[in-house]
Amino acid sequence: MNKIKKSHDKDQKFLNKIAFLESKQRERLLPPEVLIDEMPIKESHTLLDIGAGSGFFTIPMAKKTKETVYALDFDSRMLNVISEKAIKEDLQNIKLIESTIEALSLEDESIDFIMASLILHEVESLSKVLSKLYEVTKIGGHLLCLEYEKDEKIIEGPPMDIRISSTDLEQSLLNSGFKSTKITRINDSIYTILAKK
Repeated sequence: MNKIKKSHDKDQKFLNKIAFLESKQRERLLPPEVLIDEMPIKESHTLLDIGAGSGFFTIPMAKKTKETVYALDFDSRMLNVISEKAIKEDLQNIKLIESTIEALSLEDESIDFIMASLILHEVESLSKVLSKLYEVTKIGGHLLCLEYEKDEKIIEGPPMDIRISSTDLEQSLLNSGFKSTKITRINDSIYTILAKK
Protein backbone atom coordinates (compact mmCIF):
# COMPACT_ATOMS: atom_id res chain seq x y z
CA MET A 1 0.00 0.00 0.00
CA ASN A 2 2.84 2.35 0.88
CA LYS A 3 4.55 1.71 -2.47
CA ILE A 4 1.34 2.52 -4.34
CA LYS A 5 0.92 5.77 -2.38
CA LYS A 6 4.55 6.76 -3.06
CA SER A 7 4.10 6.01 -6.75
CA HIS A 8 0.85 8.03 -6.84
CA ASP A 9 2.52 10.97 -5.03
CA LYS A 10 5.43 10.85 -7.49
CA ASP A 11 3.03 10.82 -10.46
CA GLN A 12 1.02 13.70 -8.99
CA LYS A 13 4.20 15.72 -8.40
CA PHE A 14 5.20 15.15 -12.03
CA LEU A 15 1.74 16.19 -13.30
CA ASN A 16 1.87 19.32 -11.13
CA LYS A 17 5.29 20.17 -12.56
CA ILE A 18 3.99 19.76 -16.12
CA ALA A 19 0.98 21.93 -15.29
CA PHE A 20 3.32 24.66 -14.02
CA LEU A 21 5.72 24.39 -16.98
CA GLU A 22 2.83 24.58 -19.44
CA SER A 23 0.81 27.26 -17.63
CA LYS A 24 -0.49 30.40 -19.33
CA GLN A 25 1.01 32.39 -16.45
CA ARG A 26 4.48 31.08 -17.29
CA GLU A 27 3.88 31.79 -20.98
CA ARG A 28 2.97 35.40 -20.15
CA LEU A 29 5.99 35.73 -17.85
CA LEU A 30 8.40 34.17 -20.35
CA PRO A 31 6.87 34.24 -23.86
CA PRO A 32 9.05 31.59 -25.56
CA GLU A 33 8.61 32.73 -29.17
CA VAL A 34 9.34 36.37 -28.26
CA LEU A 35 12.51 35.39 -26.36
CA ILE A 36 13.67 33.05 -29.12
CA ASP A 37 13.11 35.66 -31.83
CA GLU A 38 15.62 37.86 -29.99
CA MET A 39 18.25 35.12 -29.82
CA PRO A 40 21.14 34.90 -32.30
CA ILE A 41 19.83 31.66 -33.87
CA LYS A 42 20.23 30.89 -37.58
CA GLU A 43 18.71 28.11 -39.68
CA SER A 44 22.15 26.49 -39.96
CA HIS A 45 22.74 26.35 -36.18
CA THR A 46 22.90 23.29 -33.96
CA LEU A 47 21.14 24.02 -30.66
CA LEU A 48 21.07 22.60 -27.13
CA ASP A 49 18.32 23.13 -24.55
CA ILE A 50 19.56 22.06 -21.12
CA GLY A 51 17.00 21.24 -18.47
CA ALA A 52 14.54 21.10 -21.35
CA GLY A 53 11.61 20.06 -19.16
CA SER A 54 8.41 19.79 -21.18
CA GLY A 55 9.92 21.47 -24.25
CA PHE A 56 8.75 25.00 -23.46
CA PHE A 57 11.77 26.36 -25.37
CA THR A 58 12.81 23.21 -27.27
CA ILE A 59 9.80 23.21 -29.61
CA PRO A 60 10.05 26.88 -30.73
CA MET A 61 13.86 26.48 -31.00
CA ALA A 62 13.36 23.51 -33.34
CA LYS A 63 11.25 25.70 -35.60
CA LYS A 64 14.11 28.21 -35.95
CA THR A 65 16.75 25.84 -37.33
CA LYS A 66 17.06 23.13 -39.96
CA GLU A 67 19.80 21.47 -37.88
CA THR A 68 19.57 19.35 -34.71
CA VAL A 69 18.14 20.64 -31.44
CA TYR A 70 19.35 18.55 -28.49
CA ALA A 71 16.88 18.47 -25.59
CA LEU A 72 18.65 17.46 -22.38
CA ASP A 73 16.80 16.45 -19.22
CA PHE A 74 17.50 13.82 -16.56
CA ASP A 75 13.79 12.90 -16.36
CA SER A 76 12.74 10.47 -19.12
CA ARG A 77 9.09 11.40 -18.58
CA MET A 78 9.84 15.00 -19.51
CA LEU A 79 11.59 13.80 -22.67
CA ASN A 80 8.50 11.72 -23.51
CA VAL A 81 6.40 14.89 -23.32
CA ILE A 82 8.81 16.63 -25.74
CA SER A 83 8.70 13.60 -28.06
CA GLU A 84 4.89 13.70 -28.16
CA LYS A 85 4.92 17.45 -28.88
CA ALA A 86 7.50 17.00 -31.66
CA ILE A 87 5.31 14.35 -33.33
CA LYS A 88 2.27 16.62 -33.04
CA GLU A 89 4.19 19.55 -34.56
CA ASP A 90 5.85 17.30 -37.18
CA LEU A 91 9.35 18.30 -36.00
CA GLN A 92 12.03 15.76 -36.84
CA ASN A 93 15.14 17.71 -35.81
CA ILE A 94 14.87 17.18 -32.03
CA LYS A 95 17.26 14.69 -30.38
CA LEU A 96 16.48 13.70 -26.80
CA ILE A 97 19.29 13.23 -24.26
CA GLU A 98 18.53 11.69 -20.87
CA SER A 99 21.41 12.94 -18.75
CA THR A 100 22.59 15.47 -16.21
CA ILE A 101 24.48 18.50 -17.54
CA GLU A 102 27.66 17.30 -15.81
CA ALA A 103 27.50 13.96 -17.67
CA LEU A 104 26.69 15.55 -21.05
CA SER A 105 28.63 13.78 -23.79
CA LEU A 106 28.52 15.93 -26.91
CA GLU A 107 31.58 16.68 -29.01
CA ASP A 108 33.64 19.75 -28.10
CA GLU A 109 32.76 22.83 -30.15
CA SER A 110 29.67 21.18 -31.68
CA ILE A 111 26.91 23.57 -30.55
CA ASP A 112 26.14 27.05 -31.90
CA PHE A 113 23.58 28.08 -29.30
CA ILE A 114 22.75 26.79 -25.80
CA MET A 115 19.68 27.65 -23.77
CA ALA A 116 19.91 27.25 -19.97
CA SER A 117 16.49 28.23 -18.64
CA LEU A 118 15.98 28.29 -14.86
CA ILE A 119 18.30 25.32 -14.35
CA LEU A 120 21.72 26.65 -13.29
CA HIS A 121 20.57 27.36 -9.70
CA GLU A 122 19.87 23.61 -9.36
CA VAL A 123 23.35 22.31 -10.29
CA GLU A 124 25.88 21.11 -7.73
CA SER A 125 28.86 22.95 -9.18
CA LEU A 126 28.18 26.02 -11.32
CA SER A 127 31.82 26.33 -12.39
CA LYS A 128 31.96 22.68 -13.58
CA VAL A 129 28.71 23.02 -15.52
CA LEU A 130 29.76 26.30 -17.18
CA SER A 131 33.13 24.76 -18.11
CA LYS A 132 31.29 21.81 -19.70
CA LEU A 133 28.99 24.18 -21.64
CA TYR A 134 32.01 26.24 -22.72
CA GLU A 135 33.66 23.08 -24.11
CA VAL A 136 30.70 22.09 -26.28
CA THR A 137 30.07 25.65 -27.58
CA LYS A 138 31.57 26.53 -30.95
CA ILE A 139 33.90 29.52 -31.15
CA GLY A 140 31.59 32.46 -31.81
CA GLY A 141 28.66 30.48 -30.34
CA HIS A 142 26.33 31.67 -27.59
CA LEU A 143 24.98 30.53 -24.24
CA LEU A 144 21.78 32.14 -22.96
CA CYS A 145 21.20 31.80 -19.21
CA LEU A 146 17.80 32.64 -17.74
CA GLU A 147 17.58 32.87 -13.95
CA TYR A 148 15.74 34.45 -11.01
CA GLU A 149 17.53 37.46 -9.53
CA LYS A 150 18.86 37.02 -6.00
CA ASP A 151 16.89 39.81 -4.38
CA GLU A 152 15.05 39.59 -1.04
CA LYS A 153 12.25 41.77 -2.46
CA ILE A 154 11.43 39.09 -5.06
CA ILE A 155 9.37 36.41 -3.32
CA GLU A 156 8.36 34.43 -6.41
CA GLY A 157 10.83 31.75 -7.53
CA PRO A 158 13.21 29.25 -5.94
CA PRO A 159 14.57 29.63 -2.37
CA MET A 160 16.87 32.66 -2.04
CA ASP A 161 19.87 30.59 -0.87
CA ILE A 162 20.08 28.69 -4.18
CA ARG A 163 19.49 31.63 -6.53
CA ILE A 164 22.38 33.13 -8.49
CA SER A 165 22.63 36.90 -8.74
CA SER A 166 23.16 38.33 -12.22
CA THR A 167 26.55 39.80 -11.18
CA ASP A 168 27.74 36.44 -9.77
CA LEU A 169 26.58 34.54 -12.84
CA GLU A 170 28.22 37.05 -15.17
CA GLN A 171 31.51 36.67 -13.27
CA SER A 172 31.25 32.86 -13.36
CA LEU A 173 30.69 32.96 -17.14
CA LEU A 174 33.78 35.15 -17.62
CA ASN A 175 35.79 32.83 -15.33
CA SER A 176 34.71 29.88 -17.50
CA GLY A 177 36.17 31.51 -20.62
CA PHE A 178 33.15 33.21 -22.19
CA LYS A 179 34.25 36.60 -23.51
CA SER A 180 31.32 38.94 -23.74
CA THR A 181 28.09 39.01 -21.79
CA LYS A 182 24.89 41.03 -22.01
CA ILE A 183 22.38 41.18 -19.14
CA THR A 184 18.70 41.80 -19.92
CA ARG A 185 15.88 42.17 -17.40
CA ILE A 186 12.91 40.13 -18.61
CA ASN A 187 10.77 41.39 -15.71
CA ASP A 188 11.25 42.34 -12.05
CA SER A 189 12.28 38.84 -11.02
CA ILE A 190 13.93 37.22 -14.05
CA TYR A 191 17.04 38.16 -16.02
CA THR A 192 18.92 36.68 -18.96
CA ILE A 193 22.62 36.74 -19.66
CA LEU A 194 23.78 36.16 -23.20
CA ALA A 195 27.40 34.98 -23.23
CA LYS A 196 29.61 34.52 -26.27
CA LYS A 197 32.58 32.20 -26.73
